[in-house]
Amino acid sequence: MDGRVLQMRLVVEAADYDEAVAFYRDVLGAPEELFIDSGDGARVTILDVGRATLELSTPEQVDLIDEVEVGHRVSPRIRVAFEVVDAAAVASDMVAAGAVEIAPPTRTPWRSLNARLAAPGDLQITVFEELD
Repeated sequence: MDGRVLQMRLVVEAADYDEAVAFYRDVLGAPEELFIDSGDGARVTILDVGRATLELSTPEQVDLIDEVEVGHRVSPRIRVAFEVVDAAAVASDMVAAGAVEIAPPTRTPWRSLNARLAAPGDLQITVFEELD
């Protein structure tokens, strides 16, 4: 297959839109790709978060990841993960900006440093740093 998919967009309805945009654009550092104001409060901001992948996991794998990162099952059906250069610094910045730490940066058996957060837009996220 020659790859018919060109892009994946995760569309998040954020009750506090301004907070969510500031958090993901300014704190995470995702550059703004497009902003549209359609009037009457209808706004959208599209942020460039780098390469996107779709990770499909069995419930057993999600249990394993939660056990490693957090110590027990906490994942909702959908969780968003961002690869970053410095997971500890990004997690700290996110907590300072209003995210709630679920688990601090933790070394995983697959050689990454992962932190789990409850973030604006009602998303549970992992920021991870590859250690190899």
